[in-house]
Formats: sequence, structure tokens, C-alpha cells
Amino acid sequence: MNRERLRTFYVCQECGAQAQKWEGRCPQCDQWNTLINSYESVLSVHNPWLSTQASQTQELTKVVTNETTRTSTGSDELNRVLGGGIVPGSLVLLSGDPGIGKSTMLLQICSYLATQGKRVLYISGEESPQQVKLRAERLSITGENLFLLAETNIDNILAQLEKICPSFVVVDSVQTISSLTTESAPGTVVQVRECTRVFTQWAKARNIPIFLSGHVTKDGSIAGPRILEHMVDVVLHIEGSTLNSHRILRAAKNRFGSTDEVGILTMNTQGIQDVQDPSRLFLSHNLKLSPGSVVVATQEGSRPLLAELQALTTRTVFAQPRRTTTGVDFQRLVLVAAVISKRLGIPLTSQDILINVAGGLHVSEPAADLGMAVAMLSSFYNSPCEPFSVIIGEIGLGGEVRPVPNLERRINEANRLGFKRAIIPATQGSIKYKRQLETIPVNTIKEAVGKALLERQSYKVTGLSPKGTSEQDFFGES
Repeated sequence: MNRERLRTFYVCQECGAQAQKWEGRCPQCDQWNTLINSYESVLSVHNPWLSTQASQTQELTKVVTNETTRTSTGSDELNRVLGGGIVPGSLVLLSGDPGIGKSTMLLQICSYLATQGKRVLYISGEESPQQVKLRAERLSITGENLFLLAETNIDNILAQLEKICPSFVVVDSVQTISSLTTESAPGTVVQVRECTRVFTQWAKARNIPIFLSGHVTKDGSIAGPRILEHMVDVVLHIEGSTLNSHRILRAAKNRFGSTDEVGILTMNTQGIQDVQDPSRLFLSHNLKLSPGSVVVATQEGSRPLLAELQALTTRTVFAQPRRTTTGVDFQRLVLVAAVISKRLGIPLTSQDILINVAGGLHVSEPAADLGMAVAMLSSFYNSPCEPFSVIIGEIGLGGEVRPVPNLERRINEANRLGFKRAIIPATQGSIKYKRQLETIPVNTIKEAVGKALLERQSYKVTGLSPKGTSEQDFFGES
């Protein structure tokens, strides 16, 4: 028997929190004027594709597990971020800025799976079949076994799913799908949550994976309630600028793998392609770097990446010196600058400091601290770093250089790219590495800068020599 229930409540459009009465400020996220009146009228009907058998209690030792066979997406970078491929019955949410390449990537995944003999359904709530066809022609996609459906009604979509019985489903995008049983506008909190719930039940019942495309807000977070991220199995973010060709794919949530892996992609006329050698993408073509530029060895998941870190120091014209970062954590910059000023006596408090990671890469780990310090002092003294050198190390508050994890992988990556020298923590200098490059162990920032900078006398020209610090004391040589 069908049973109708009607509920009136207020929903926050920022965080999805519910309240029984209207309030000026949301009690969960503290945002003002975000609660709107919503009506939920849901018909409790039985879905034929849901199991009618109730679950039984089992002892954990008697639960039988089967090894899940993952399906390749055709992209090694995407497979890496997903944890090895697509898991049957999983629900994946893909988000990113408008024009970043979400629809292009989803259409390429559909094309690859269709060429493998799978029936694929691409549900478009934003574009007509003709518009999807134009994109497919630009990507040289023929379309065998690839079916298109331009629909926003969840009931009609379920009817087509039962009729076609696809092996893979794409919904572009979930904010455009709505249900007639819910009295709210498409894209609202109630509609997005209800439609995602229905897709989740269908995917788990049929053991068929579904990819959902999601909008983002102006601050870069996924539009809609936070509960949407909890309902899906995997949350992927595509990062990058529409002015650059490369894209970075990250996993904010992954029930079937690690969230530390990163995929490096590039956007061209053939669509989104894998980057075969990511480290070369973020390095300057001329490894003889200018003052203020160094090469650091960072790690994203299990992948070592070499990146060019640039620093610029200049005398401030403001009462308070500015600190600006692009691609690194602002708090790490503040920490490193404070340690240099305190332990080396260098007057960075009168300098504006700008830090940038070339190529748009974001470096979040402390292993880039030593490279950041050397880059700032290289710019401060207008002295370039030794060519073909890579700098690895974390900085402590006492000015000491601390060890970093997976140092051997970082050194091997630098050796593969032709680097000749690696400045590393002294506590890890006794380890025998299979490499051709020279490893230079250091204990402190002072020692690292003395061995990293190329022109020992250049700081005398600037007139900014550290107070009370002689050339012999600072560089450790006469």
C-alpha cells in the first residue's frame, strides 16, 4: 500500500542542516539568512529492483569475502586515484570548476568502457544529445554501445535504467536531477539528497557503478549538503586553471583506496590525457635556475614529484611586511621565515616574501621546508643555487634539518631526471642509495645554505648582510 507523508521544515542552503523553525543564523555553520522553507512529500512505495529479503545477523568470522575485480577506466592516472580502477556497485562523485573538464573526462571513460563491449548510459541533465554528440566528434568518439539520455526526472531515469540494463552509468550532473515526489526546486538540498539516495540504492542493488558529476560553489567546495559526500563511496576533485593545460586529480574520500594519491593530467584537443612524466611538467627547461629558485622533491601518495619552488624577497614599503604563498601552506612560510630570522639573524622582518610553486602544483608536506628556506635566502642575497641540485629536508624550530620519509624514492627520481647533487638531512646521510648523484648531508639551515648557494660573495653587493654574521661564520669557509 502506498503511504504518503508530508513534512515541513527549514533547510540551510550552505551545510544542509535542518531546523523545525526559521532562524536568522544556521545553528550548524553559523551562516546568516541561509534557512529556507522546504516541504517534503514522499510516497513510500516498493521499488521492484530492491531486495525484499531482510538482512540477518552474522558473526564476523563467518562472513565470506570475495576479491573485487576492478574495471579499468582507460586512464592510468585515474585508476591510480581510484585505487586501481572502478569497483562494481560504487558511487563516485566527480567535482570541479566550470570548464575544468569534468564532462570531457566522463565521456572519455564512457567511450573506453563502450569499446570494451560494455553497455554504457550517459545521462545528461544540462546538455541535449546533439551537444553531447558535438563533443564526442571533437574527441573522435564513435559511440557504439554508448547510449545517451537527456532527462532530469528521476522516475523516468529509473525506467530507462531498467529497460537498458547498462554496465556503467554517468549522471551529468546530479544537481539537475529532481523527483516529483519531493516538493522542492531542482538543485536544492532536499532534491539532491533524495536523488543521490535513489542512485545509491540502485547501484548497490544492481552492483553497477555510477559516476555523478557535481557542481562547486564559489569557494571551491561541492555544492549542496555535506551529507552528499557521506552518501557516495568516492569523492574526486579536478584542480587546475582554465588558462593552463594540465589538471590535477585528487581524492577527498575513497572507501576502496588511499586519498593520498594524485593524478596528473593534461587537457588538449584530444581531450584529457595522462602525463607520462609528471616531474618534468613542473620543472623549468633550464635547470640552471635564477636567484630565488630551487628544486624540491615532494611526494604525493606513493609518487615522488620534483617541483620548482620560487621565492622573492624585497624590502617592504608597508608598516607590516607581506607574506604571500601560491602552492605552499602559508603557515609553513611563517614558520620558516621566523626560524631564519631567529637562528641566522637575517632581517626578514623588513622584507616582503612571496613564495610560488611553478606549474600550479600544491606542496603541502614539510619536506619542502629546507628548499623554501634556501630559496628565500637565495633571493635575499641574489645568489643562485648550484645547478642540477635538489634540496630535501624538514626544518625544526631550532634551525635543525630533520629527516623526511621515503627519501630513497625522492633521490631515485632526481637521479632519473639527471640531477647531480642532493642536499639531504644528515641523519639520513649514512644510508646507501642506488644512485649516481652526490648526496650532501647537512645538519642546520646555515650549513645547507652555505653548500647550496653558488656565488659566495654576492650578498656584499646587496648591502643586506646579516648583522653580526661574517662570511666565514655564515658559509663555513674563508
